[in-house]
Amino acid sequence: MKLLVRPPKLLRSFYRDSLWRMNENERVIYLTFDDGPVPEMTPWVLDVLKSYNIRATFFCVGDNILKNESLFNRIINEGHQIGNHTFNHLKGWKIKKSTYLENTERCEELTKTKLFRPPYGRIKKSQYNAILQNYKVVFWDVLSYDYDNFTSPIKCLENSIKYTRNGSIIVFHDNIKAEANLKFALPNYIEHFLKLNYTFATLQP
Repeated sequence: MKLLVRPPKLLRSFYRDSLWRMNENERVIYLTFDDGPVPEMTPWVLDVLKSYNIRATFFCVGDNILKNESLFNRIINEGHQIGNHTFNHLKGWKIKKSTYLENTERCEELTKTKLFRPPYGRIKKSQYNAILQNYKVVFWDVLSYDYDNFTSPIKCLENSIKYTRNGSIIVFHDNIKAEANLKFALPNYIEHFLKLNYTFATLQP
C-alpha cells in the first residue's frame, strides 16, 4: 500500500481554510509533534531539539498534560509552541459534534492556544466549521508515518526527506508507538536539512 506522505489535493480542498504549508519561497521547515507529552518520548525529543537549538510546535493531548505537567511546562519553558490536540485524542468521525467541541475546549483550558490539529486528521465538516470560528486548524504537508509498524526507520527518514520542501509542516509524534522510527529519523532529518541551509521555526496562532 502506497503511503500518502503528502495529503492529496482533494483533501486539501475539502479543508481549504486550514494551514497545510507555510511560505513556499522560504527555506524554512516547521517541525510538529503530536500526542504528548509522555515521559517515554517527550524528554528525548526535547533533548534532541535543544542540542540543535531548534524550536518546534507540540500538539498536546489534554489528558497527557494533566498526567505530565512538569513535561508540559518544560516544552513551554524551552521556547516551543503549543497546539491543541483535544483532551482525549478523539477520532472526530466517530464523535458527535457537541462532544468533540467540549473536548477541544477542555484541552484549550490547559494549552491556552488557538492552534488546533484534529487527531488522526479525521474531523467532520460540521466539527471543522465550528472549530474554525475560534482556532487556526493545522494539518500538514508531510506525514512521517513514524507511528506505523509497517514503516521501517530508514523508510520513515527517506519519505520525510523526499517530500519535504520550502515551508513544509511535517508531523512526527512524541508517542511511544513512534519510538523506533523517531529515534532514527529525527536527528538524521534535522542534520540533512541543516546541511542544506534550511532553518526550523514554530507555527504561530
